[in-house]
Amino acid sequence: MTDAEGLAAIFSCMADPTRLRALLTLLDGERCVCDLSDETGASVSSVSHGLRLLRARGLVSRRREGRHMYYRLADHHVEELLRTAIEHLEHI
Repeated sequence: MTDAEGLAAIFSCMADPTRLRALLTLLDGERCVCDLSDETGASVSSVSHGLRLLRARGLVSRRREGRHMYYRLADHHVEELLRTAIEHLEHI
């Protein structure tokens, strides 16, 4: 995969409004799927599917605690990417 293809795959994954809302919510810290569903207004199933795709692209990571799975941004690069996009939106 070329750099352009890899970047396109990441931006494509982030382009979905439900997945992007989940990522923006995770800027405030780790959340379980149920909390992300409540905070984004999307169904648990939709959020869970989106998180699976985001995880496959390396944008989020997860940890299990009992029956619950908690998600967080994968690393500071993802946070920087989101914050830079927010700043750009505010600028234009």
